[in-house]
Amino acid sequence: MSKFSKPSDNTTEYELQRLNKLRRYDIIDSPPELLFDLIAEIAKTTFKASGSFISFIDEAKVYFKANTSPIPVSVLEKEDSLCEVASQATEITLIEDTHSYPEISNNAYVKMDNGIRFYAAAPIITMEGFIIGTVSVIDEKPRHDIEQDQLLILKWLARITLEKLESRLINRISVRAYDDRLHRLAHDMKNPATSLIAYGQLLDKGLLSQEKLVSLGKKIEQTGRNIEQTMNNLLNEAKNENASIDLRFETVEVIDLINAAAATFDSTLKEKQQTLKISCQTDGYIQVDQERINDVLNNLLSNAIKYSHEGATIEIICSEEANSIIFEFKDNGLGLTREDITKLFTKFAKLSSVPTAKERSNGIGLYIVKTLVQLHGGKVWASSAGKNLGSSFFISLPKQESSPITN
Repeated sequence: MSKFSKPSDNTTEYELQRLNKLRRYDIIDSPPELLFDLIAEIAKTTFKASGSFISFIDEAKVYFKANTSPIPVSVLEKEDSLCEVASQATEITLIEDTHSYPEISNNAYVKMDNGIRFYAAAPIITMEGFIIGTVSVIDEKPRHDIEQDQLLILKWLARITLEKLESRLINRISVRAYDDRLHRLAHDMKNPATSLIAYGQLLDKGLLSQEKLVSLGKKIEQTGRNIEQTMNNLLNEAKNENASIDLRFETVEVIDLINAAAATFDSTLKEKQQTLKISCQTDGYIQVDQERINDVLNNLLSNAIKYSHEGATIEIICSEEANSIIFEFKDNGLGLTREDITKLFTKFAKLSSVPTAKERSNGIGLYIVKTLVQLHGGKVWASSAGKNLGSSFFISLPKQESSPITN
């Protein structure tokens, strides 16, 4: 149980990565949504409390996605919010009587008439270990009757909140891809549609010679064929979801990518008492969309952590081979069956193993990994000696032949 302990990762780099993850969810200052309201109501009812919140912590403010309390606020400065206090630890914060703690006794919402005397909060923690908010309950009187089952439910509600955020993110990506296709179709169809209107107006006047009618007929036919080709291209793109992703390439040093992935999961590794070993046998560079390749590496490291037991050792091995850079993510965890290997990298794959600490797994991560790697002209594969014998996931990306020129 936590009160006011500071997180071990309270650094500028951690905060930048935390804010980046939070903003990808596009939840800050967004309108109410039924499921979040229901989660808050369940928390309030479970504790028989006077109010509850679902809060998200931005750079300087705390935003309330759901609020069932008598305090009519939707946003607060961080220093005025108990949520900011609760976000300092990965465990549940339980304050049975706020008047017993000088650290918060001057808080405006503690000092006010019928102010907060009881507070409990469960942090909303991403898989990467970033605390982005809390699910919390309050009461106007001290509470010394709280049971462990109530606190466990609060923790579950925080995890359900994260599940909803992940679902919203996946849906938004799909919708944006669909919107991109529609916008492109509208743009591509505008010119031929204008041409057909002009041709129709010429025909309507009835002033064209036979020769010009033949010529106009050919133009109409060609315009129709162009429209047909545009529609076919759109249908092909709809089948090939890779085509909806726009990449922005830049030259990146291999070791920098690996170190960034390792730093992202530092707190998660500590939580499961796991050791990460990095062996980079190249000082080479690759041309990639850095954000997308970060997603790939983070996904593979996340899986290695999830499917390995507490105290396990995980390795990232990087090497050169011909014109490629090979990344290997190796663990000695739950391993893969032959049937598992045939299902890998497909959408919503159901594998025989489940995460060792019941972490989140939506069955789409490896499919996204394959999609992004292939867009970069690379390959992805996996190997395993069998069930409970660990596994290795590999990606191969084209190597840049020379180092970038620097001034």
